[in-house]
Amino acid sequence: MSENTTKSSSSLPNSDDDLSPLAPFRRPVYRMLWSTWLIANVCMWMSDVAAAWMMTSLTTSPLWIALVQTAASLPVFLLGIPSGALADTLDRKKYFLTTQIWIAVVASLLSITVFMGWISPPVLLALVFANGIGLAMRWPVFAAIVPELVPRPQLPAALALNGVSMNAARILGPLVAGALIASLGSAWVFLLNAVLSVVSAIVITRWKREHKTHPLGREKLSSAMRIGMQYVAQSHHLKGVLVRISIFFFCSTALSALMPLIASHLHGGGAGTFTLLLASMGAGAILSTAFMPQLRRAMSRDKLIMCSIAVLSLAMLVVAFTTHSGVAVLAMLMAGSAWIVTANTLSTSAQMGLPDWVRARGMSTYQMSIMGASAAGAAVWGQLASMTSVQTSLITAAFTGVIATAAANHFMRSQGMVDDLTPSKAFNIPQADEPPKHGNVMIMVEYRIDPARAAEFRALMIEGRRSRLSHGALSWELLHDINEPSRFVEMIVDESWNDHLRRFDRVTTADVALRDRKLAFHIGESPPVVTRSLMETTVKVGG
Repeated sequence: MSENTTKSSSSLPNSDDDLSPLAPFRRPVYRMLWSTWLIANVCMWMSDVAAAWMMTSLTTSPLWIALVQTAASLPVFLLGIPSGALADTLDRKKYFLTTQIWIAVVASLLSITVFMGWISPPVLLALVFANGIGLAMRWPVFAAIVPELVPRPQLPAALALNGVSMNAARILGPLVAGALIASLGSAWVFLLNAVLSVVSAIVITRWKREHKTHPLGREKLSSAMRIGMQYVAQSHHLKGVLVRISIFFFCSTALSALMPLIASHLHGGGAGTFTLLLASMGAGAILSTAFMPQLRRAMSRDKLIMCSIAVLSLAMLVVAFTTHSGVAVLAMLMAGSAWIVTANTLSTSAQMGLPDWVRARGMSTYQMSIMGASAAGAAVWGQLASMTSVQTSLITAAFTGVIATAAANHFMRSQGMVDDLTPSKAFNIPQADEPPKHGNVMIMVEYRIDPARAAEFRALMIEGRRSRLSHGALSWELLHDINEPSRFVEMIVDESWNDHLRRFDRVTTADVALRDRKLAFHIGESPPVVTRSLMETTVKVGG
């Protein structure tokens, strides 16, 4: 919010128009942090595989084994909003570095615990949960950092390359972990994880980033969390993105959750087939990255998402009916391509609908939607498979994805380009002789409107309400004078004087245009009267 970054693009003035898939790699800072993200993702997959295998050696209880995945993913639900708020209010470099150090410490504790023979199911779950905390805190800050590193036209390519790192890690992590577990043991996986995490932390320290402290001080965590949720709730664009990504992951999870059973039903299926299917999905995602710029130019966002879910559904139908491993591999390549196209398209769309001051909070809700939909999907499709068959579950998931996405496109149509979120200083910051230190602040804006145009004005003010609340106002009301039909009063309540002033930092070009549209309705000889008041409360005792 209060951070300014000296972008690596400053030395590359003619490269902003380069929209090739690898264009972001020409920027040293992006290249450096992308490498860090790749290592981080490899470590995540290594840790997940080692922890799951370790639990199977400690107990045969299906409950304890299943709880490993729960312990790894639960922190995302518990800490998604707080982590996004912290990433928006703290120095992002230091925060990113802190999360990386946290993960390195937890990995070190895991390796020491295993080496010393102190490990047990409860201890393993506790340490996996602690590692999940680091992962939950790290993702929003990295998502918020990426738009700082590349110019806006190259953001889709940068996000696609992030998807490549995640899918490459999905292949490399389990392979490295499996080789180490087979040859040396799980403890060495955790030790390597710790070493790589330390290396990543050292790389982050090389990032030269300027952080400027906000003159109003740091925003309260509770307020930052509330405002982040308000921003998403008031954005039609972001709600459309979250609905679509939730539908996609809810349905696509059927494929990954049931993959062990899918592999076992193929001719000659076994552990090797399962690994091959996983690797094929990751390879499909990586290969399709090269074609995404052409796909984005050829189709609108909603059409591209519809085509992707259709490809995924087709892949699910293929693996539901085939018994040949080669055919299943081709289907998984298709599924991986659909996965990365959808994830990249919607991630880019979410980023485009977020100003920098609330970016991490917005992207944390995006990640929470993915995790929540994946968890729910795994439970639903797994239960359906146990009640009927794997084939029935996959067929149902395939048709559900197509129908639900078509419904989302119909009822939540994309409005094309999102609002111009370029920061603006067009609004004058109010001054107070004695700024109040405590208490809510009420702002009243008095308009004079031609009664014949009152309905049009009310419709416009609904848009104004969304703008005020998305910037952090506690409440908003529009009052209409009973005795003077031309008099309308807009009433906004802010949590404090500082929070009122912060709203002026969040003004965008779109907000200026909205202000001008409001003023076009005003028929008074002078501009609308604005008054600001401290809301004082008198408490009566014993009355």
